[in-house]
Amino acid sequence: MPPLIVVALGALGAVALAKVIAAETRRVNEALARHRSAERGELKTVPLERDPVTGDYRPKNSG
Repeated sequence: MPPLIVVALGALGAVALAKVIAAETRRVNEALARHRSAERGELKTVPLERDPVTGDYRPKNSG
């Protein structure tokens, strides 16, 4: 095969691969943005208290 054809096929393959990677990156970023926007209003802080026996921190009992 002449070198020009090999270089042309390599360039076409590189362009196709770049398009696939760009599309996948866009898809993942959109999914992350949807996840972040859905999660934004639902974050709550939970007060913690230290267990004197084990030293672990656990959610504080409200009762």
